[in-house]
Amino acid sequence: MAKKDCGNHGSYYRHKLYRRIFAFFLTLIILILFIILVIWLVLRPTKPKFLLQDTSIYQLNLTSGTNLLSSNLQITIYSRNPNDRIGIYYDRLDVFAKYKNEQITVATGLPTGYQGHNDVSIWSPFLSGIAVPLSPYIVDAIGEDENAGFILIYIKIAGRLRWKVGSWISDHYHIDVSCPAFFTVDRGNGGLTAFRFQRMTTCTVDV
Repeated sequence: MAKKDCGNHGSYYRHKLYRRIFAFFLTLIILILFIILVIWLVLRPTKPKFLLQDTSIYQLNLTSGTNLLSSNLQITIYSRNPNDRIGIYYDRLDVFAKYKNEQITVATGLPTGYQGHNDVSIWSPFLSGIAVPLSPYIVDAIGEDENAGFILIYIKIAGRLRWKVGSWISDHYHIDVSCPAFFTVDRGNGGLTAFRFQRMTTCTVDV
């Protein structure tokens, strides 16, 4: 009987030891997660700032008798990381143009990489679309805007980024940037249409 009691006591103490070890590691994990949360809240990242500095339209032509649009633009985008202690890894950035919620150029990849604290990046890519099919109402809208003497095109950026705090790097976050580009339209005597970019605009950024 004594041997049996000793065996029960040994089993009891082992289970008690396992529970204490489990409670210790669980408490340690919760503490680590809490510290990470506190650091994240204290150093909560501010979204990067984007500005559309310039846009030149070299071509915006509808093929006669069709709903096909060919376009060629060059844009200048300014980006700044406003954080003092948080860096940004841009892992993918695709830029394209939209008119009335329809994409009119193919996506062009911007250079990716690390943007340090308060660092600035400036990109000047070309955007183009050849014989892009449009909805009939979009074709009518382009004609109406040109006749009215102004047109609004949106420059869009979509991609993924990660935040860097010290040696810690976050998971991926989606970034969506929208920049309005206002143009006046001037139809010359020779039949050529000139588009003049009006002003630098602030972009909306969603992360």
